[in-house]
Amino acid sequence: MSRGVIAAVVRPVTTVGVLLLVYYRLPMDQPENGHAVLRLVSGLLLVVAVLWWQVRLIARSSRPRWQGVQALALVLPLFLLMFANACFLLARHQPGSFNADLSRTDALYFVVTVFATVGFGDVVPVSPLARVIVTVQMIGDLLVLGVALKVILVAVRRRSG
Repeated sequence: MSRGVIAAVVRPVTTVGVLLLVYYRLPMDQPENGHAVLRLVSGLLLVVAVLWWQVRLIARSSRPRWQGVQALALVLPLFLLMFANACFLLARHQPGSFNADLSRTDALYFVVTVFATVGFGDVVPVSPLARVIVTVQMIGDLLVLGVALKVILVAVRRRSG
């Protein structure tokens, strides 16, 4: 196996691993200060900025397909982790927002089941704010799958020529 192929596999796996490590290590002991929505909006703007940056990297890459894989390995988990963080903090600071208490793993599990449209029903948003956050995630899921994936694929095709 060539070094390029190994790097193309190791980089995305490492990226996802680092993002998960950051998610699990972030200190979230601070009391709620009313800025939860602002944090989520800021996080989503970060996802858009990362997507834009990744498209620019694809446009300059000598291996645009591998860079496209890296872009997906960064944008998709970052997007999901932003919502997992929002759900975790909401469940922590406003008990009863979900039908169960959510650990970080539970919040990530819930967000991924919503993204995958599986929705097992074991975790359910109950409060209006939780339902709004989940609704925004569902709309964001469609945008990530439709728009972000298309933008990355177009950038890869243009560069691959």
